[in-house]
Formats: sequence, structure tokens, C-alpha cells
Amino acid sequence: MDERSRIQTLITILDDTYGQLCWWDAPFDEIVIGAVLTQQTRWENVQSALELLRAEGICTLHSILLADPTAIESCIRSTGFFRVKTARLISLAEFIVKTYGTPEQLALISTEELRRSLLTVNGVGEETADSILCYGLFREVFVIDAYTRRICRCAGITGSRSEITSLFLEELQHDNALLRSCHGQMVEYAKEYCTKKRCPGCRIQTLNG
Repeated sequence: MDERSRIQTLITILDDTYGQLCWWDAPFDEIVIGAVLTQQTRWENVQSALELLRAEGICTLHSILLADPTAIESCIRSTGFFRVKTARLISLAEFIVKTYGTPEQLALISTEELRRSLLTVNGVGEETADSILCYGLFREVFVIDAYTRRICRCAGITGSRSEITSLFLEELQHDNALLRSCHGQMVEYAKEYCTKKRCPGCRIQTLNG
């Protein structure tokens, strides 16, 4: 079975298991914040941190810039590296607010240009930039993160990041709703099987043969 066939079968398994998901349906600012918080941690920890930020009224880019950094640190402690992430949140919020202003202005910029621009911000890597583009701005981008890499590896999908991204984009018809759904399905599958070490019952492993 070649890479494309594995990806086609993987998509079918995920659709059969979860159906189409409307995953990470949140305001733009919260997507940006969550994209930083999810670095090197589990999604459950990000959800807890976002709840605390909302409760403290610091879950927008402008409020991040106005808040005492120690208040942000207290809210996001569960995500790990909380001081580093606080600094990254402030840098990214400042960059977006000063450079672009609003999501409406961001919508006028091409995906390629915006991605290059985001990657110039300290602490913003490909996963963070792509999460913002895919979930925050509904661009034709597929997110490659720890969940995606683990599931692809188990399915025997071993191409480069760009190769895997291109194949998923093609198989999901460059449709943002399908791209978001597929990534969300992978997150849910990883939570259900990978983090609980339920490897014997994993259907995806059967593709790696």
C-alpha cells in the first residue's frame, strides 16, 4: 500500500469512527492563544488554561497585552513552560495587533505571505502558524502536530512534512472544513487510543503492514 492509499484508508477510518467534526470552534483571538499554549502539551491542559484565562478576562490579544504577565502565567501553568509561553503570547499578540490590527485585515493577506510573516515571530513554528491559519482564518492548511505525526507513523505514512501535507490537502479537496475535521479526528483518536496505550485495539496500526 502506498502513502496515498494509506492516507485514503486512514481518512475513511476516522470518518467512520467520528463523522465530520466541527473541531476547535472558537473566536480568532482564542485560537491564536491556544495555538501557543498547545506547544509541547496535551490538549486537555490547553482547555484548562483557556478556561482560566476566560474567567480572568484575558482571553483576547488586547487583554494579553494589558495583563500583568504573572496573571497570565498563573492561568496557563498547566500547559508547562508557562513563563516561556507567556512571553511568546505577548510577542505574538503585539505582532498581530500592531502589524495587522483585526482578523478582517488579516483576511486580505495571502496564506503564503501570512505564514511567512507569522514564522518571523519568536516562538512561532510551523505547527503554531498552521493552527492559526487553519482554525483561526479558515485557510486551506493541514496542521501537522504531535498527534498527526504519531498517527501517521503508526499507519506507516513516513513521507516528509511537505509530502504528507500535500497528500492530505489533495485527498481532502483543499476544503477547510474537511481539513479541520480530519485534524480534530486525529486529536480525538490519539486521546482515545494513543495516550491510553490502547495499541492492541487500534485499527490504524493495521495499515502499517
